Amino acid sequence: MAVRFGLLGAGRIGKVHAKAVTGDANAKLVAVADAMAPAAQAIADQYGCDVRTIEAIEAAKDIDAVVICTPTDTHADLIERFVKAGKAVFCEKPIDLSLARVKQCLEVVRAHKGTLMVGFNRRFDPHFRAVRAEIDKGTVGEVEMVVITSRDPGAPPVEYIKRSGGIFRDMTIHDFDMARFLLGEEISEVVATAAVLVDPAIGTAGDFDSVQVLLKTASGRQAMISNSRRATYGYDQRIEVHGSKGAVSAENQRPVSIEVATGAGYTRPPLHDFFMTRYTEAYAAEIATFIAALNGTGKAEPTGEDGLIALALADAAVKSVAEGRVVKMSEVM
Repeated sequence: MAVRFGLLGAGRIGKVHAKAVTGDANAKLVAVADAMAPAAQAIADQYGCDVRTIEAIEAAKDIDAVVICTPTDTHADLIERFVKAGKAVFCEKPIDLSLARVKQCLEVVRAHKGTLMVGFNRRFDPHFRAVRAEIDKGTVGEVEMVVITSRDPGAPPVEYIKRSGGIFRDMTIHDFDMARFLLGEEISEVVATAAVLVDPAIGTAGDFDSVQVLLKTASGRQAMISNSRRATYGYDQRIEVHGSKGAVSAENQRPVSIEVATGAGYTRPPLHDFFMTRYTEAYAAEIATFIAALNGTGKAEPTGEDGLIALALADAAVKSVAEGRVVKMSEVM
């Protein structure tokens, strides 16, 4: 059955999800809503859907599910509205910047027996999923240590930084989810360090641009996350899992995977320049998973609870930096 979608938000990530929905034979993009009429109209023109208000999509009988790509501070309210309207919800991370508000929102989802999937797209990257598959097969034995490197080519505008919730809630939150995905155990302790090394304006705005986080589970498994808002060589996305029998890793990806050898040495093309090209397959795969779940052939994961835990890990990292100590997850949850 083709799932009929409404798209809320026609900005950068909205465009990514519009492409993913319309590229799936089991889905149809029915309508798009955005406060900026030209942005909504551009998607409508490209994909042949309607432009409607959020209220009209909420009341629509010809829409089964929505993809929420609006600003973060609208996510929780929209999730509640559309769950109450009987529609399945796919929402970009985070659900909210407040743990209390996320918990409140999830109570509403449970009370209405709603379907909510949160957009941690990196779980669906074929390279990262292949790493997880090797863990599941037992190839590397018991997981002991995970290393996650995630560095952006450049920092976003300072105005974005001011409303983002900070690097831990905006950027590292993806890596917190990936650490849980790979460790196979819940994280019990967090210790983080942070600095402003890229742009002093980011520090003036109250945030950091260079952070390291060490996560530890109750059994002693560890994950190290390295984040920077500047990687002059491209979008740096790597993971490594070390286990009792060996290790498995996923290296950086390039638009073209070739190597040229001459008398001057060996060269390879540059890395992807940002997430929209690096994770194209992941965005398509997560929407396909959501559609499959609605058709009864899979699960809508990551769940709202996964979103809650990732945000709690971000809060723990913020607390660790502020207080200069190890923070137990029981303190923030």
